[in-house]
Amino acid sequence: MAPKLSDSVQGLRAAGNQSFRNGQFGEAAALYSRALQLMQAQGSSDLEEESVLYSNRAACYLKDGNCRDCIKDCTSALALVPFSMKPLLRRASAYEALEKYPLAYVDYKTVLQIDDSVKAALEGINSWKPPGYPACFSRMTGALMDSLGPEWRLKLPSIPLVPVSAQKRWDSLPPENRKEKAKSKSKETTTAKNKVPSAGDVERARVLKEEGNELVKKGNHKKAIEKYSESLSFSNLESATYSNRALCYLVLKQYKEAVKDCTEALKLDGKNVKAFYRRAQAYKALKDYKSSFADISSLLQIEPRNGPAQKLKQEVNQKLN
Repeated sequence: MAPKLSDSVQGLRAAGNQSFRNGQFGEAAALYSRALQLMQAQGSSDLEEESVLYSNRAACYLKDGNCRDCIKDCTSALALVPFSMKPLLRRASAYEALEKYPLAYVDYKTVLQIDDSVKAALEGINSWKPPGYPACFSRMTGALMDSLGPEWRLKLPSIPLVPVSAQKRWDSLPPENRKEKAKSKSKETTTAKNKVPSAGDVERARVLKEEGNELVKKGNHKKAIEKYSESLSFSNLESATYSNRALCYLVLKQYKEAVKDCTEALKLDGKNVKAFYRRAQAYKALKDYKSSFADISSLLQIEPRNGPAQKLKQEVNQKLN
């Protein structure tokens, strides 16, 4: 039975949704198209509604195997409302079907920044082949390695950094689900810390750390933090990356974060002089003079003639007295 049509955008969208549920994808796409035309005729400025209509029509195209139009509509949806989950996932699936694996990988990784528990994205980057899908849905990382070589991660398009404002799902979860997700995330973090990074991951981490260093030289400490954080997501075994990020936190007066990073750096390298010095600076700013004095003393045991540390020790000693 054909859905009852309406002259309103909401009515056409509802009718399209019903057709989609009935498996009538062509009809649903036509209804979403009519809704979009109506919005344009009315001069509507409801960006979210327009984005949803493009995303819904993209789902129809994807179901019918029209991957190119799916990608086009998803891109339109994302231009209106950046970092929307559904169009990112649909575009990733379409890219994968067209064997554009680098672009699919980037979209899946972007989704996981928004919500790291999305099964479709996890399966996408972990080379999962959906049962019953055609051969074009091949194992993605294997295909990336075949086409780009063993250092394929270095040849990928840049993965956009998702702003915190786009990560809405966490805040919308009920408290009990949020607690459960926190437990899950903690477990995943522990597993990630114990995982030995591949040679490609280590190289990617090194390149990102160097990019962070260049940003520090230019005085762009906020952007440098983003680069160091991305570097650590590939390999968290580099003490200097933590101590470099700690420097940025110090400049931005985020002293507790600086302390945490220096502590991580010292776990990896107990003689990291910069980590001792920066943690001492952070403790001093937090008025924890005893901890600051202890760090300076440890530093001077390693480098007794370190001038800045000797000066800082005198300053902290005055505060203690």
